[in-house]
Amino acid sequence: MKANDFWGFEFDLDDWFRVGCRGRRRPRGRGRPWFGSGDMKYVILRLLQDKPMHGYEVMKALEEQTHGCYRPSPGTVYPTLQWLDDEGLVKAEDREGKKVYVITDAGRQFLEENKSSVEDIFDRIDEMIDHLVGDPMPDVNRAVGRVVSQVYRSSWRLRKDAEKRQKIVEVLEDALKELETLAS
Repeated sequence: MKANDFWGFEFDLDDWFRVGCRGRRRPRGRGRPWFGSGDMKYVILRLLQDKPMHGYEVMKALEEQTHGCYRPSPGTVYPTLQWLDDEGLVKAEDREGKKVYVITDAGRQFLEENKSSVEDIFDRIDEMIDHLVGDPMPDVNRAVGRVVSQVYRSSWRLRKDAEKRQKIVEVLEDALKELETLAS
């Protein structure tokens, strides 16, 4: 996705997803998605190994595991839980009016049989998190946040002064060129 227009601001979504992660659904490190096709079943089973959970708890646990960098949707988690239940890898139990999923012995055996795949998935997650929030990224993320805040604050205050708003654009364009030079 290139040059998307959001409230009058153009940006490259692909770059945006690679740079930061808070609240983003598909950030990528080194061009790879968080999860490949079929990975979610392993991830959910591994989470359920620790304790039984309902769907929302699974979503929150996965978000915490990724330090907020990945927030699964109900459209990803609930169908996977249903599939796992249909396959006998988890069992849904009603606890205090909530459907709670418990890993079965077959689910534990399935995880053990696919231990290599599960480890690969979690190694990839750890690598991506380190890439997104590891050194030196926290400093870069904080600096970007401060710049964005100041740009919006200044633009708002100068909304009636087209000349000064244009100067903000020029400063940002110059910074972009300098960053591109550094990265080449």
